[in-house]
Amino acid sequence: LVKNGVQIKMTDEMDFDTVSLIAPEFNYEVQNVEKTVETLTKDAAFGDLDASKVSRPPIVTVMGHVDHGKTSLLDAIRKTNVVKGEAGGITQHIGAYSVKLGKDKRITFIDTPGHQAFTQMRARGANVTDIAIIVVAADDGVMPQTEEAISHAKAAEVPIIVAVNKMDRPGANFDKIKQQMMEYELVSEEWGGTTIFAPVAAINGEGIEDLLESVYLVAEMGELNANPKRSGTGIVIEAEVKKGRGNVATLLVQDGSIEVGQYIVAGKSYGRVRAMMNDLGQKTKKAMPSDPVEVLGLETTPLAGDRFDVCKTESIAKEIAEKREEEENKTIETPNSSMSLEDLFANVKTGDVKELPVVIKTDVAGTGEAIKGMLDKIHSDEVKVKVVHSAVGGISESDVLLANTANGMIIGFNVRPDGGASRLAKQSGIEIKTYSVVYELIEDIEKAMKGMLAPKLEEKSLGHLEVREIFSVPKMGVIAGCFVTDGKINRNALVRLVRDGRTVYEGKVGSLRRFKDDAKEVASGYECGVGIENYNDVKVGDVIESYEIVEVAHA
Repeated sequence: LVKNGVQIKMTDEMDFDTVSLIAPEFNYEVQNVEKTVETLTKDAAFGDLDASKVSRPPIVTVMGHVDHGKTSLLDAIRKTNVVKGEAGGITQHIGAYSVKLGKDKRITFIDTPGHQAFTQMRARGANVTDIAIIVVAADDGVMPQTEEAISHAKAAEVPIIVAVNKMDRPGANFDKIKQQMMEYELVSEEWGGTTIFAPVAAINGEGIEDLLESVYLVAEMGELNANPKRSGTGIVIEAEVKKGRGNVATLLVQDGSIEVGQYIVAGKSYGRVRAMMNDLGQKTKKAMPSDPVEVLGLETTPLAGDRFDVCKTESIAKEIAEKREEEENKTIETPNSSMSLEDLFANVKTGDVKELPVVIKTDVAGTGEAIKGMLDKIHSDEVKVKVVHSAVGGISESDVLLANTANGMIIGFNVRPDGGASRLAKQSGIEIKTYSVVYELIEDIEKAMKGMLAPKLEEKSLGHLEVREIFSVPKMGVIAGCFVTDGKINRNALVRLVRDGRTVYEGKVGSLRRFKDDAKEVASGYECGVGIENYNDVKVGDVIESYEIVEVAHA
């Protein structure tokens, strides 16, 4: 070890690579017997694993703009399914429910509380849904959140059905919606495309039966199968701690079955299934593929999007949970980086990459369209830019989650990420590039695509400050009374003044003070007075971002 430059003590642990280098010197062969989470999970499966698969009900997610009737559509679907005479209909809402169509047809609906939860699940690698229904109001048309929903459904690579709601309204225009949707490559079957457009009026239940039939039709084409004779596996839809009941997790069975009394591991949590409730709030003993159930008995609360598996014994479940915890701790130390421009440059050279997914955020809609148009024109034999989502406004956590899901990067034009988005991007290893000149943006992407990108200077964010008060000081101009929300600010930092997500001014720190004394540096959680060199138009509520330009050596 010393010969190889490894400084080590008697009790230190060594990694496999080091051991495999040293052991042959003493005529020993080294074998790595450590099992990965995947291997452990695979080994934990039991039951008739080779039984022939049977068709399972489709799992459907409903998404759409906030006022377009997503909830009333889900309610209308529920009502068609509530058994006549059942008091109060569905007694308990568990975030997912099953709908019967005729004698032996069923559909499972997931009620996602917004696109962010859906994307979080996708970002965690959970492919929950088989079909996405996008709800659009016939009298309102495509709105920003509709666009976002389409982006998310496309990123999940699932078939899309467009439910055109509020067809009973006076201003309803079915053809106008079809026309608008063509911009997003969703062409109706009547116009020669493959997307089903279903006219509905959720308020009076019109068209609901036809919509459900369309869902079943798309599902049959997808040939959805599962093996109910093996041990259950699937996804956690949501989880919470309920008073008097402890940790309650809503699970969606994707394959196999779960029974009360079995041991289960969900993400980093494990336990024994003490009780199960179906979507009607009734106790049940067994859950089959595509069934949503509430489960009691986990030691801790899992996260939405976590995978769950039924295990033979508690010790197996515990081992998998601990292994996941251990692996997550390792990834926190080394974030899994998505594609950056530098990675693109490296991968183009080796011929490993075919497309660069990009999320674009701009200050005005016209700029976004112009940038998309320019990116479409950039051609390269090896690679193309794929715009996953484009919208107006500051860069938010939702954008970072979407870029993570698509394994891409974010480009901001005249907009900045908020503190939460910056933190999340750092954790997930997502690259955020911001520009104020279109040609610099296009030039960077062009160079990356041609394998020529070798930037030597890079911006390194130091911290964010919130402006809470403004003071006018003679001879010094305007001083902003700030609170450092994260990171730090130092005397030599460059600063950027951000108002409502947009960059107002870029410059340098003119003065930095703690109380009446000059300060070299002020850290997170402290207050300070900041003067921006040659600039006085600072307002309460502005955000000051401190950063520095560092030289980066490229391989």
